[in-house]
Amino acid sequence: MKRALITGLDGFTGQYLAREMESAGWEVYGIGMAELPASPRYRCIDLADAAGLASLINDVQPDAVAHLAGIAFVGHGDAEAFYRVNLIGTRNLLEALAKTGKPLRRVLLASSANIYGNAAEGVLDESTRPNPANDYAVSKLAMEYMAHLWFDRLPIVIARPFNYTGVGQSISFLLPKIVDHFRRRADVIELGNLDVWRDFSDVRWVAAVYRRLLECAPAGETVNVCSGKTHSLRQVLEMAETITGHSINVEVNPAFVRQNEVKTLSGDPARLQELIGELEAPSLETTLRWMLSHEPIAG
Repeated sequence: MKRALITGLDGFTGQYLAREMESAGWEVYGIGMAELPASPRYRCIDLADAAGLASLINDVQPDAVAHLAGIAFVGHGDAEAFYRVNLIGTRNLLEALAKTGKPLRRVLLASSANIYGNAAEGVLDESTRPNPANDYAVSKLAMEYMAHLWFDRLPIVIARPFNYTGVGQSISFLLPKIVDHFRRRADVIELGNLDVWRDFSDVRWVAAVYRRLLECAPAGETVNVCSGKTHSLRQVLEMAETITGHSINVEVNPAFVRQNEVKTLSGDPARLQELIGELEAPSLETTLRWMLSHEPIAG
């Protein structure tokens, strides 16, 4: 059976990718930072532990690797941690993989569309000039540059996901925050600019995209993971109100309003579709209905 190693298996996306891979016949192994119930296929390993990573990879001998582990919340308070985990941690992983000597089918690195920054307007394709605007985005772009040093030794594919959400995402992220307020039938929610349009996807669809990239994307590719469709936050609120029958008062908090914020930002999915073919995605309303029917994750 084909073996897949997922870093960040204990995280939001990792759990969905594990199910997606298993449903397609892969034997899934994983690492993470959480102490999960005992399992021979999961280990709690820090990406800073180069020796631990090497030992695990020698034991598992994966055929494909999806590297999802990292600090994903832009507002994380420790700027240095972005670089320790997202950059140096990734380098430790790639070095351990290169040393195993076993031919790998594919290594997927999850970067971020945040590398494009907030200045570019409209539809962004992979040729759009990076312009990172925070430490998170800089750490992801630095990871991409570092990964190129390994292209001659490892079959790497870099994914740049745009916004995506789903059940299990922390309420520190925007859409889960909105969902949480509607589930609690709160009277008031504080948000920033409501008239910004963004490209939102469903985590289940993203997991399916990642699997297809692992299975069929040529090595050396960098590709946007996006729908190419945009919705405004005002539309998100209207959908949630329609689904729940609950009306909520929105207060604009100036602290949440970015200066010179781009009004419309979406990805161009053309290259993704060339690589993996058409893959139908749930509508945003479908995703919101799913999220509103489940308990949110705090913190």
